[in-house]
Amino acid sequence: MPGRVVDSSVLAAWCFREPRAEEARDLMRGYDLYVPHLLGYELTSVARQKVLRHPDDAEALVTGLHIALSLPLGWSDVDHQAVFDLSMVVGLTTYDTSYLFLARRLGIELITFDEDLRRALTLVP
Repeated sequence: MPGRVVDSSVLAAWCFREPRAEEARDLMRGYDLYVPHLLGYELTSVARQKVLRHPDDAEALVTGLHIALSLPLGWSDVDHQAVFDLSMVVGLTTYDTSYLFLARRLGIELITFDEDLRRALTLVP
C-alpha cells in the first residue's frame, strides 16, 4: 500500500468528528500512514482542550483519542537538528516542520488541513 504522512489536523478532524471528518477519512483511506512521535502529544493536547471546552462530550472525545492512537500508524523519530534547520527555511514551528521533514525523508505525500504547512510544501523540493 502507498504511504502518506498525516498530521494532527487531519487525524484530529477524523477522530474528534470535526466538520472535515469525512474528508480526513477519505485522505487516509487506502494508505499506510506515518507520523512523528510528536503526534501522540498533539492529539492528547487537542483532546484535553476539547474536553475542557465541552465537558459533556468528554467520553466521546476520549474514545476518539483512544481510537486514533490505536491506529496502525508508522511512528517515526525525526532528526531534530534537521527539523530545526528546515523550520528556519520554511518559517514554521518545529512541531509542524516535523511532519514536513518526515514526508521528505520518506519520499511520500504529507496530508494536512493546516494552510501554513500546506504552503510550506511548495518551498522545499
